[in-house]
Amino acid sequence: MAGIKLLSSLVIGLCAYYFYSTETITPEMVKGKRVLVTGSSTGIGEQVAYKFSEMGAHVVLTARRAKQLEEVANKCMELGAASAHYVVSDMGNLTSAQNVAQEAIEKLGGLDYLVLNHVGGGGSFGSFQGDMKAVLSSNNVNFLSYIQLTSTALKALLESQGSIVVMSSLSGRIGAPFTTSYCAAKFALEGFYSSLRREFILNKNNVSVTVAVLGYIDTESAVKKVGDKVTMSASPKEECADEVVKAAVLRQPELFYPFWGIKPFVLLRDWAPTLMGKILDKFYVLDNIQ
Repeated sequence: MAGIKLLSSLVIGLCAYYFYSTETITPEMVKGKRVLVTGSSTGIGEQVAYKFSEMGAHVVLTARRAKQLEEVANKCMELGAASAHYVVSDMGNLTSAQNVAQEAIEKLGGLDYLVLNHVGGGGSFGSFQGDMKAVLSSNNVNFLSYIQLTSTALKALLESQGSIVVMSSLSGRIGAPFTTSYCAAKFALEGFYSSLRREFILNKNNVSVTVAVLGYIDTESAVKKVGDKVTMSASPKEECADEVVKAAVLRQPELFYPFWGIKPFVLLRDWAPTLMGKILDKFYVLDNIQ
């Protein structure tokens, strides 16, 4: 019976992936839309901003580094953005996060897409040493600031019947060693936004929530942090951004990228957790982890 259930889950998952992957988006679906992308000075956020810009959206960028944001904003305009603004902000400060959402809505006259991508906080890649400061810092940046941005933007999103896009991780579905604080924040995000999605549906509020469950992506920060500590290959941030924007525009509830590097483990999590753990553990280079 367990084998039949596992097979059924696999078939359903693969069918869903096939259905979503065959759908396409066009610039007309995005042109003129108003988009706020957090963590957009580099990495996935930068590439997401470029993708929306290529299709003629209005974009507001935010991160901590003004010079990089200005450069990204200029490139967004070169790629075809209807407009490109940026707001310097530290997401460790919830008041700053609130101000970002308010300023974006004021600049754009509303909001159609809230793309929550930033990452940060204390804690290194390594064994948990009982550092509560790192836990609190990670929780502020990787969880509470997402909620603050959503709370501030909620009225505008309800008015536009817009979309919320949340960058999660395999570490938000399966407990990952050596990233306890980050993992905890991603689990919290998954719980909050899956609950919020159900509330929108039950209350007939036509706001979509897309959770992007991502694997190891070749962003500068990720490669620098874990490049010598894991044996898995990093997936390209440009392709990741393409898939994220596609899922957002199509209002898909979930995205798994890279699909074959993420979805099988999520399916195994409940049916064969011991086997799943043994497989994942082999990706870590323990000699390089403190």
